[in-house]
Amino acid sequence: MEILLSRIGEVVEGKLSGGYDKIICGAAPFDVATREYITFADSAKFLKKIDKTDAGAVIVPKNFTGSSKTTVMVENPRVAFAKVLTLFYPHAKPAYLNSSAGISSNAYIGKNFLCGKDISIAPFAVIQNNVRLGDRVIIHPNAVIGDNVVIGNDVEIYPNVTILERCRIGNRVIIHAGTVIGSDGFGFAPDGESYFKIPQTGIVRIDDDVEIGANNTIDRATFGETRICRGVKTDNLVHVAHNVTVGEDSVIVAQVGISGSVTIGRHAVLAGQAGIAGHITLGDNVTIGPQAGVTASVRSGQVMSGSPEMPHRLWLRVQRLIYRLPELKKNLSEIEKRLDRIESERK
Repeated sequence: MEILLSRIGEVVEGKLSGGYDKIICGAAPFDVATREYITFADSAKFLKKIDKTDAGAVIVPKNFTGSSKTTVMVENPRVAFAKVLTLFYPHAKPAYLNSSAGISSNAYIGKNFLCGKDISIAPFAVIQNNVRLGDRVIIHPNAVIGDNVVIGNDVEIYPNVTILERCRIGNRVIIHAGTVIGSDGFGFAPDGESYFKIPQTGIVRIDDDVEIGANNTIDRATFGETRICRGVKTDNLVHVAHNVTVGEDSVIVAQVGISGSVTIGRHAVLAGQAGIAGHITLGDNVTIGPQAGVTASVRSGQVMSGSPEMPHRLWLRVQRLIYRLPELKKNLSEIEKRLDRIESERK
């Protein structure tokens, strides 16, 4: 594919330093891009060596002028580069989702099915009763959509996804392969030495512009709803338990586990393998470090690490001390011996 640099400038709303008629054939990382490719530099590490890249053009921060390279100046180089990648590598439907086919004859469609225009339902997908789909919905093979599920516009459901009964999916949602939406919450009442299952009567509601990674499990609420608010992005292998609310534009990284009835604020970041105990609140703009174990509520704006959780700066100090513990123990033993000798001499 060949695209004029001037066209790329229009797409990313950037200001060019020259090279308007330059042909760009692709996008590549900073260190491997050649003269036919465009790359980006958004940190001091790369900006200070920008003249060493062989790239034909470089996307840089607004007002950057410290280079003889052809540059495209933008507000956010990383976002602009993502838009360029979309230009060169547009999302293509697999052959089994040929738009002319619409609904495959090998898909199962239940009673009272309603859908919008330009939908694609692949072979071996299962659509149960009373399901409603919006416009331009794509459902890949072996996906299962349960009774009374409602899905909005421009949604893509990848292979082997299961969306169970009565759940609600908003607009422009992507759900990657193997994810289960609406599985029963982990609710059991102790009955002597055994446990009695508590019916999980609620739903999962996923708002607009959410992307759910592969092999996530998002449990339905015991009552009411488990809610994933607008703009949330989850990595693969994330578990969200019943009655959790994840606030707008939050990011949840791989292998995070969130216990029941947790409320997470807006713009939170939960790093990989973090575990969140039940019935607590994480405020807006909270960051939880990798492998942290959070057992108590966290105020807005806090950065927490460790298990149990502590402020990140304190955690860094603790980590620096850990490898010195054997030395400190030895020194303490020597001090104790000296004190014993002094005490003996006094007596």
